[in-house]
Amino acid sequence: MSDSQPLSPRQRLQALLAVPEKQRTDAQWDEIIELEIVLAPGNREGAPDPNARRNAGPQGGHAKPGGGSGSSHGKKQKRFHKRPPRKNGP
Repeated sequence: MSDSQPLSPRQRLQALLAVPEKQRTDAQWDEIIELEIVLAPGNREGAPDPNARRNAGPQGGHAKPGGGSGSSHGKKQKRFHKRPPRKNGP
């Protein structure tokens, strides 16, 4: 490759990572960190906004841990019932 053609950020990162860690300068470390931040999936152009709300399902609530309903792990799910209201009488 000629020096007149600039490297893409991904190619530049690969070139910097090819330098052994003990031989890297502080400037190279700073450039590696900066390129890793730029190339992170959440920072790529066209990536979904991490602050945007997503619908997790028809309820619009959070997804259940462990795969949600219909889990094929053979565990029985506990059912919780509401207690009847207390009577505040004499």
